Amino acid sequence: MEAPSGPASRRHVAWNRLLLAVSLLTFWTPPTTAQPIIETVPPLAAEGNDVLLLARNVSENPLGYAWHRGERVDNSQLITSYRVDTNVTARGPAYSGRETVYPNGTLLIQNVTQKDTGSYMLLVTKVDLQTEGQTGHLNVYPVLPTPVITSNNSRPWEHEDTVVLTCGAETRNTSYIWWINNQSLPNSTRLELSEDKRTLTVFTVTRNDTGPYVCEARNPVSVSRSDPFTLNVLYPVARPSLHASNTTVTEHEGPVVLTCLTDETGVSVRWFFKGQSLPLAERMTLSSDNRTLTIDPVSRKDAGDYQCEVSNRGNSSKSDPLRLDVKYQSTPEGSSDLSAGAIAGIVIGAVAGVALIAALVYFLQSISTRGASDQRDLTEHKSSDHNHSQGHSDSSPEKVNEIEYSSLNFNAQELKKKATSASPSPTDTETIYSEVKKP
Repeated sequence: MEAPSGPASRRHVAWNRLLLAVSLLTFWTPPTTAQPIIETVPPLAAEGNDVLLLARNVSENPLGYAWHRGERVDNSQLITSYRVDTNVTARGPAYSGRETVYPNGTLLIQNVTQKDTGSYMLLVTKVDLQTEGQTGHLNVYPVLPTPVITSNNSRPWEHEDTVVLTCGAETRNTSYIWWINNQSLPNSTRLELSEDKRTLTVFTVTRNDTGPYVCEARNPVSVSRSDPFTLNVLYPVARPSLHASNTTVTEHEGPVVLTCLTDETGVSVRWFFKGQSLPLAERMTLSSDNRTLTIDPVSRKDAGDYQCEVSNRGNSSKSDPLRLDVKYQSTPEGSSDLSAGAIAGIVIGAVAGVALIAALVYFLQSISTRGASDQRDLTEHKSSDHNHSQGHSDSSPEKVNEIEYSSLNFNAQELKKKATSASPSPTDTETIYSEVKKP
């Protein structure tokens, strides 16, 4: 802080002489008279706060003040000086821009950092050019952030692994306190604290060591506590058992309640049906913890083997199968147990068979009737030809047979066109041909 300078009093020595006197005092020996006292306010400074170094028991009407870093007068460590008669402030090499000296010799340091920690010396120059001084000490502590607990093993196995928990980052002048399950650390041979209590070691962890763990960091100006930290201890899961309210039920009745019994805590439960993951139907309900399965009403489709599986993050175990038998009313005597689709298929097949037989009978009857008619026509034609053409040499029996063959074969093909979808195969046509070919 600087003020307008005014004319110097005649009884005061020149300021340059004062500075010269100060510069010559490389080493300062405390005089035997009463010494100034430096008081730090506050006594323990938090980083980022402002601090006053109060000058007490100072001689009356001094010529000026000078503040230095360290415990001796060193011009290279001069922070600032103040001349009382002119109210003029001069800055030294150690000035940081945050220091202010007041007319009573008090020094203000704003926004202190940990680098400001150390000794400060006040040198007072009296009117007789004699000097007196005193050294004070400033301690600046960091405001502790929230500590974070870290672990050397995030997935330790029960009865096998040792876990080391560490509280936050290391800071000077900091002490640490630990809690487990909101209680102070118990006396246990499996628990060990480091010398500075920042590290907690848990030997051969068990599932009871999961926590939560909390650590607290303290220094003279602040206290900060961590968030809870829980260990994920892995172990082999014991096999559960499956219990049913009834293992034999009647269809469309119920309910049936299946319960997965386990002493394990912190495990998840899954259900299996016939060796596969159970798909939940509308008739099925699971409890909030998945340990109880209710089926209401029961269907014959629900019959089969059920299992439940319990698991944690490291292991799982499945129960033995439990069989559910579902009884249902048998089909009345004389009726078929076939499905509707099978019954419809049988009916359609029977109707098709009847239609095929009817078509075959009709076909055979048509063949028989038409064959007789054709034979009669051939006979009449043969007689007529014999009466009118007895002398022709081309009316041999072989000719007549060829005519019969051609005529009958044509009629068989015509009948084939009239047949239904169940018409005779080509083999039937050959049979007809062989039968009617004979005279």
